[in-house]
This record gives sequence, C-alpha cells and structure tokens, in this order.
Amino acid sequence: MKVAAKEIIAPQARKIPVQLEKHGDIRTDNYFWMRERENPEVIDYLTQENRYNDQMTAHTKELQENLFQEVKQRIKEDDSSVPYKLNGYWYITRFEKGKDYPIYSRKKETLDAPEEILFNVNEMAKGHDYYRLSGLSVSPNNKLISYAVDTVSRRKYTIYIKNLETGEVYSEKIKNTTGGATWASDNKTLFYARKDEETLRSNKIYKHRLGTKAKEDELIFVEEDETFHTYVYKSKSQRFIIIGSDSTLTSEYRFLSADDPDGEFKIVQPRIRGVEYSIAHYRDCFYILTNKDGATNFKLMKASVHDPGIENWKEVIPHREDVLLEDIDLFRDYLVVSERSEGLNKIHIRRWDGTDAYFLPFDNETYTAFTGTNPDFDTEILRYTYNSLITPTQVVDFNMRTKEKIVRKELEVLGGKFKKENYVSERIWATAQDGTLIPVTMVHRRELKRDGSNPVLLYAYGSYGSTIDPYFSNVRLSLLDRGFIFAIAHVRGGEYLGRPWYEDGKLLKKKNTFTDFIDCTLHLIKEKYTSPEHMYASGGSAGGLLMGVVANMAPHLYKGIIASVPFVDVVTTMLDDTIPLTTGEYDEWGNPNIPEYYFYMKAYSPYDNVMAQDYPNMLVTTGLHDSQVQYWEPAKWVAKLRELKTDNNILLFHTNMEAGHGGASGRFEALREVAEEYAFLLDLEGITE
Repeated sequence: MKVAAKEIIAPQARKIPVQLEKHGDIRTDNYFWMRERENPEVIDYLTQENRYNDQMTAHTKELQENLFQEVKQRIKEDDSSVPYKLNGYWYITRFEKGKDYPIYSRKKETLDAPEEILFNVNEMAKGHDYYRLSGLSVSPNNKLISYAVDTVSRRKYTIYIKNLETGEVYSEKIKNTTGGATWASDNKTLFYARKDEETLRSNKIYKHRLGTKAKEDELIFVEEDETFHTYVYKSKSQRFIIIGSDSTLTSEYRFLSADDPDGEFKIVQPRIRGVEYSIAHYRDCFYILTNKDGATNFKLMKASVHDPGIENWKEVIPHREDVLLEDIDLFRDYLVVSERSEGLNKIHIRRWDGTDAYFLPFDNETYTAFTGTNPDFDTEILRYTYNSLITPTQVVDFNMRTKEKIVRKELEVLGGKFKKENYVSERIWATAQDGTLIPVTMVHRRELKRDGSNPVLLYAYGSYGSTIDPYFSNVRLSLLDRGFIFAIAHVRGGEYLGRPWYEDGKLLKKKNTFTDFIDCTLHLIKEKYTSPEHMYASGGSAGGLLMGVVANMAPHLYKGIIASVPFVDVVTTMLDDTIPLTTGEYDEWGNPNIPEYYFYMKAYSPYDNVMAQDYPNMLVTTGLHDSQVQYWEPAKWVAKLRELKTDNNILLFHTNMEAGHGGASGRFEALREVAEEYAFLLDLEGITE
C-alpha cells in the first residue's frame, strides 16, 4: 500500500459498554449501539469508514477502473440464454450492449416466431439504485404473468400481475413476499408465501384471486414453528400445488390438485424430527428423496399419491455409504439422478422400463456438471451444464435415447487472449489435524513454478452443506494472468464428500471447518505453492465467519484477508430471535440458550475473540440493507479490530449504502465490487497494472 495507515486517521467508533449476560457469563459489547439502523451516528460512522476506504485506496482507483474494463471486455454484452420450451412457448433471457439488466422474452411454438417482450428490466430499473426482478410465473393459459420486485435488497418482494395480451399491469400489489408465486389451473388463483415483518421468515401461505385486493387474500397455511420456513410451488407434472416446510434437519409437504384451488391440502408425511424428504410427482406416485432410517447420504423411495404416508414408502434407489444422492429429474421415459461420488458430480440416466441405464461421461478431475432447466416432462432431451476451472461453461442438450449431445452454448471469453491450454487445474489433498484428508482444487497458469513465491487466493464457504464446486470464472482470469493461484478448500461443513462431510462441520463440530482451512493453507505453504508473504484468504457470509475465525487463530499465515458480508457476531445474533433467519439456524450452529452450545460458539465467534495481536491486511464489505447478515456485525467487528489490533496493516471497511446481501443489482456494477477486491490483493502484491 502506497499510503501509510498513520498518514490518514482511521475512524474510531465511540464505545458505549453494554453488558450481555447469559448462563452466568457476562460479555461486554462496546459497540452494541451500532445496531440502531436509524441512528444518525451509525450512518455517520459507516460514512466515515467509506471515506477512509476511499482515501486509503485512492492510489488504486486507476487499477480498479482498468480491472473493471478488462473484465467487462471479456464479457459478451449482447448475450442471450439458451431458449427453453414450456407450454407452447420458447423463453429467452437476453442482454443488450451497454445495458445492465436483462430483457425477458418469448416466442410462440418456434424460434422463428416474432419476439414478445415480457419485461425490459432496464426500463423498469430507471430511478432505482437497486432493482431485482424475480419469481416470473406464467399462467397455464399463457395470458398472465406474476412477477416480483425488490428495490431495497432486503429480499422483501412485492408481487405484481401483468396481462401479456394487453401489457396492462393490474392494480393489485402483494407486499412482503418471498417473490415466488404459482398459478392454479383456473388461471385466476395465485398461491404465494409471505414473510414475517420483523424476522423476514417466510411463515404464511396465501391464496390470491385475480381482481381482488391483497388484503382480502385467504390465509391457507401458517408455519408456527420458528425454526421452519415455508414456500409453495407447482409440480413439474403441473398436477399439484405443493406447500413445503423446511428446517435445517426436518421437512414436511402438503399437496392439492391444481384443478381444485379451493380444496383442502393433504399432507404427505407429518414432520418427524431429523427426517428430511422432498417430493416429485410421476404418474400416480410421489418419488421421495429422503434420509429416513439413517440414510445419511439419502435414498430414493416412492409412494402412491393416494396414500403417501411414510409407512407406504417403497425403496427405489438404496442408501449408499460412498454416494450422495443430490437430486432427481423426472421425464416420461427417464429417471435422471444427480449424485456426488468422491467429490465429483455424476449424472445417472435410467429408463423407467429398465432397458437402459448409464452415466454421462465426464473425464476431468475437477469439473462441475448439473442438470439445467428441464421443465418439459414429455421429452427425451436432457439439458445440463458443464464447466471446470479451465473450461468455459457449456449448456448441453443430450438425447437420452440416441446418446447424442449438442453444445447449445459455450461461454464466450472475448478479447482473443484466453486459451484453455495456458492453464492447469488440479486437485490435491491436505491432511487435517485429526488425519482427515481435505481436498483442495486449484487453477493457475501452466508456466507456474512451485518455489514459494506465487500469490495464492484460497476461498472457502463451509456451512449449510453447501458445496463450492470448481467452476469457470471469466472474471478470475484477471488474477490468474497476473500470476495468482486460485484455490478452493473443500472444508468440512459443505457436502463435497457427502452428507457426513457436512455433519462433521456443524454444531459442536463446527471448529473442523476453521482448522481444515488453516491446514489447507499450511499444506499449500509446505508444498511451496506459496508462502505466508503471498497467501490470501477470501470468504463471504458464513464464509466470512470462516475468515473471522482464521484471522483470530492464524493471522501469521496470511498477507491479506477479504471478508464479504461476514457473519462474525455469532453469539449475539443467535441469541436474538428478532433478527431474520436466527431461529431457523439453531440446527446449523446450535441454540445458545443451551449452555453447551453457548460456550462452544463463544469460543470461536470472531467478534468475541478479537484480541490484542497482529492481524493481516483486511478488506471487509457489507450492505446496509442486508437481510441475511446485518450490517452491524461487520461494523462492530471492524471497530473492535481497530481498537485492539497491534499492527500497522491495512484494515478497510466498505458499506454499500444501497445494497444488501448479494451486493449491487446491475450486471456490470457488481463487477466494480470484484475490481475493488482484486485491486486490494494486487496492491498488496506490488502489482500495479
């Protein structure tokens, strides 16, 4: 960094001690006041931090702009999705050159038909700092579409209904929803989920009748359990409206004939603590993906629609210790099963009549493959997506009968400089403290030498069983071409190696996530990919928690850390059931109202464990309107770091005053946030262009 930290005075937040007592334990929080969103002093502090960030990075503004333009020039601006067919229409999403938002359109029956514009989001977003269109749902007669808009980034959507024949947007507005909605077969009844005003938990399902006011909507279902959320959708067969209720460990479904919107929902199987299941309809059966009877990696069962209770479930695909059953796609003649084995995606295709069964062939060691948009039940074409750390994303149509495949689209990397053969992707294994082997996938330039001098950006998430697969990134090339290695640590807490991998990184085993990441770092250093002087770490949200813990536990291993929208005040947040999502998280982190969980999470919570020690250079980002991780968590964390850290390293904190958890809404504006992060890394490496 060209500007020494001492030349520009960092903001010092006011300390107002608040004592928080639980289980006889007292924590003093000097920055508790920052949660007062409407307090001018809070806004002033965030503004001061933004000003400080601007001053400290002023010398990188040209680099940031160059990175932004470089990345943007690789992206095809006038781009469009691969069309998919649903109910007689081809649906297309496209972008126009110089525009930030998509245009949604459709064509009747053939792709040669005239284009019908559903929404031009560029026009709709005018005058808004943030704009998100979501939840598009076309009525069965193709004449109406419901859609949802969020202009704040709190994930509180307002649903509207548009007449596709006249272009009229009806006057009814349904506020405070999840955004999703689904039509009954009568083309006038719409089911949707509403959120609790305070916690933002989706807890109620309503039924709206076309032409009536939202306040007259009929309440269909209430999810009383605060650890559950609820949602509603239509089966792929279009036969049923389905209400789902989920917590981290338990699920429950209800169904109703789409032809009978005023009928009574029937339950599939009442919730049983610890039993997860999901349903898909085929002919007269529900196909049920479940962990019933200790099937940790899940198995596939089926039951009659007329008698779907658990006592009638029959096994279709048994549980396997070494294969995670992730999802299924149902077609008239085929069952497609998405599995994960040894960390890799597998797609298994089998005919219902038993005459053929095979896996799609993938030959790379580090790739990502998943089934795509397949709304058509009566087809022999499976659409899937394939990419790897060095292979641009491909959308493939595969004929399940003839086994022929057509690549419908491959991501274009513009500029003429990208050549796949210039890069190498590999998978290595680090040994954790307890002897467990932790996979790390990485990508770098082919000419790289393992002499300890390479900058490495190590990324991880590691929570909720969410797996970060090795994926291609157009943007990432800007780091790779400047000598960086990009690596993903597949730490416990994700499901890269199956469901037990997740179970080993949650609740009272959560610390495995953090020590796995540190052990992956040590392995990269030991194998001379890099050294602490060139080692960087990055994570967001729950991955930001990981960054906070790592910064406390092993600050000496990293030159710099990027923590995006980080969940860092674990104990306080998990004790506050008014905060969005808190109660639904008990099965992930534990319930701190129980002493064992309280003291365990207190032992790793980044905010509670900031201490007087040297910390790496750090960039922390958040959004003022974030509904997932409240802005005050990183704000308090940064203030405490400023108070206690003993080094002169850079600590930057940037709050997007218009955005929430996902950052900027515009297609290219989001790239400016990436350019900011990359400039931070390159500046620390002394790379100026």
